[in-house]
Formats: sequence, structure tokens, C-alpha cells
Amino acid sequence: MDEITTPRPNDLEAFWMPFTANRAFKAAPRLLARAQGMLYYTPEGREIIDGTAGLWCCNAGHGRREITEAIQKQAAVMDFAPTFMMGHPIVFQAASRVAEITPSGLDYVFFTNSGSESVDTALKIALAYQRARGQSQRVRLIGRERGYHGVGFGGMSVGGLGNNRKQFGAFLPYVDHLPHTHAPEHNAFSRGLPKWGAHLADALENLVALHGDTIAAVIVEPVAGSAGVLIPPEGYLQRLREICTKHDILLIFDEVITGFGRLGTMFGTERFGVMPDLITMAKGLTNAAVPMGAVAVKNEIYHTVVDKAPEGIELFHGYTYSGHPLAAAAAIAAIDIYRREDLPARARAMEPYFEDALHSLKGLPNVIDLRNFGLVAGIELAPRPGKPTDRAVRILQRCFDAGVLIRTTADIIALSPPLIIEKPHIDRIFTTLAEAIRAEAA
Repeated sequence: MDEITTPRPNDLEAFWMPFTANRAFKAAPRLLARAQGMLYYTPEGREIIDGTAGLWCCNAGHGRREITEAIQKQAAVMDFAPTFMMGHPIVFQAASRVAEITPSGLDYVFFTNSGSESVDTALKIALAYQRARGQSQRVRLIGRERGYHGVGFGGMSVGGLGNNRKQFGAFLPYVDHLPHTHAPEHNAFSRGLPKWGAHLADALENLVALHGDTIAAVIVEPVAGSAGVLIPPEGYLQRLREICTKHDILLIFDEVITGFGRLGTMFGTERFGVMPDLITMAKGLTNAAVPMGAVAVKNEIYHTVVDKAPEGIELFHGYTYSGHPLAAAAAIAAIDIYRREDLPARARAMEPYFEDALHSLKGLPNVIDLRNFGLVAGIELAPRPGKPTDRAVRILQRCFDAGVLIRTTADIIALSPPLIIEKPHIDRIFTTLAEAIRAEAA
């Protein structure tokens, strides 16, 4: 038998898995082989209800025929074309389609391949804009503690998750952080937006007092996902917008998770009524069928960078696969589904039932907080003494064995199901979770 087809002693060995305990996983793997609608299937054919939309990304559910056919059709027409000093029709169509669903005034779209690339792109555009308008002293970027903005060095620099940073040494200079907004001592078991904490945005005034007019941009997630579903207090984002406007600082919303219907509107900016200057997106953009990200940019930013540049290339930035034809086709098809089926409104309608199901877990052993907004939920558990993360990981395994996929980060369970979810799916997810939490009470 040819060496290429000869089974290895462990066929899992070669793949160095991302954000995974590789040794533990390869000793007891959890494998998914196919997907359709709300369901994954294991290689043995066992059904797994998807409680996480893959990884916050399959918002329209799995195996959408329209997206598959759009990708197939485009692959047969043209597999790849460069977008450096060249173009192809479908990428312009995709950009126009994205601009139709972003807030009015954010009408220019820069394509990337992931959320991490979208964040780094937004940070670079912010710096380029400040320089182009004669504010070259504005080089400082402000993130937030417990923020997650991908794994590029720019995103890690403005991010605030210690485990994502500690292995890698130095990061970008001229970066500072706002305090996070998670305050269970004031807001435990909140339904929707917590009442306490809008004043935490005022910490930006302190950073302005410290750094003066050197701040280029502030980047925050409207709802922080990967840090454990951290919901902003009422009025917090509005206050942040006011301070940024007052001090001529750009506000970037990282909507990689909150975009494409997750909060009951196409983007979180609509649900909160707060207009940022740039929006990063990815994940749901193509319903995860092909990797793609994007940055939507306020018109003034685009025209300042492009119109004030000398003749030639205005922004020395981009990726080989920016606006890849197959990704562009997938994005158009996905956006058509979101709009035709009005999935944001469907999510908003399902939100109360989802919220009630979540809060039915109150009082279960070791559940110390429950929080939700849109179709996102966080279940915070008391860590097992001396074994942080152990309780949550064991609950994840129990749920998987019982046919439900959840996600954990530290001792927090995160749920973000596809927006096509129905009430029986919600019942099954939370019944399974309750049983697993009780089983791990010891």
C-alpha cells in the first residue's frame, strides 16, 4: 500500500490543534463528521445538537444549500483572482451587499480572511487615518481587560486575556486597557443588560488625562464572547461613544461574534443604538462556509485615507485572499439568507424563551451566575478547588455524550446556537445541561 494511504498508528497525531489540550483530546477525541441544520453527526452517526453555532459562526444553521451551490458555481467559473491592482466582479458585489446591511455611513468594506485579520486591519486603518488627517501623534490604541480580539499581534495587544498573551513576550507599544465590566457582585443573574456599571466607561477619561491627544482608537466587543459572555451595563456603550466623540478618538466595534443577527439585529450597533467608526466582522459573514472577514469603515475615514494620499497605493495593507471569489460568493448567499428569512428578527423573537430556559438553571449546584443577551448565554460555575476549568470541561463531555454541543472558557459555559433554533432544541439543550451540572455537583 502506498505510504500516503497507509494508516498511521494514531491518525490524529499530525494535526497540532488550536486552543486545545492536545494530549487530552487525542487520548479521548470528540469528532464531528457531518452537519445539517441544527445538528452535527459523529463518525458513528450519533446526533449532536449544536448549541454553539459551530464556533459562534454558523448563524443560519449547517449545510445551507444556497451557500453550497453559490460556492460550487463560482469555483467552476473562476477559482481565484488577485485583488492587488486587479479586480473581479463578485468581490465588488459582495462589498456592496455588506454595505447594504451595515449602518448608513459605514459604506466602505475592506475584506480579510478572519476575525483576527479584521481586527489588525481596523487598527491599521485607524492609525493610517489619524496620520492622513494630520494627527500623526495619535498612535495609541486602547483595548479592554478580558477583551478578545483574535490572535494577531495587534489583536493580542489590545486584547485582555492573560492566557492568550503570556507565552509570547512583547506586544505592540503604545497600548492601554480599560477595565472590564463584569461585576457579578452587583449584577449576578441579570436578564439582559445589567443595571450597574455604566460609569466604568469613565475610565477612558482617566486614560485621556494620562495620554493626552495620543489616542487613535478604542476597540471593544459590544458583547464579549470568548471571555465568557460579558454583557455591557445599560448605558455603558453610549457613554463610551460620548467620550470618544468628545476627545476625537475613533471607536471600533469588534462584531466578529455579535454580527449577523446574534443579538437580534444585523449588528450589535443597531441593538444598542450606538454608532462606531469601524466595525470588524467575520464568522457569520459566510455562515462559516468559507473563511472570510471584513472591516466596514465610516465614509470619512475612507475618503481621508484615499483622497489625501499621493498618487498610487493609498493603504499599504492587504492579504492574498482578500475578497477571494469563493468567499465572496458564500458571503452574498449567506447575506441573502439572513435577509430573506429575517434571521435577526427570528433571534429576537426566540430570545425570551431562550432567556427563561437559561434562568431555569438558577439554584443548581455550583451555578454562581447566569447572563444573557440576544441568543448568547453564559453560565458561570464555581471552580473545583485546586482544579480550575475541570468542572466545566467535565460538563462539556457529559453534554457531548448526551448529544449536545456546548463551549467552555475557564469555568464558564457559553451558548450561541444557530439562529434557526426552535423551542424543542432549547428545551433539549438546557435539560441536558441541568442534568450534567447536577452530575458534576460533587
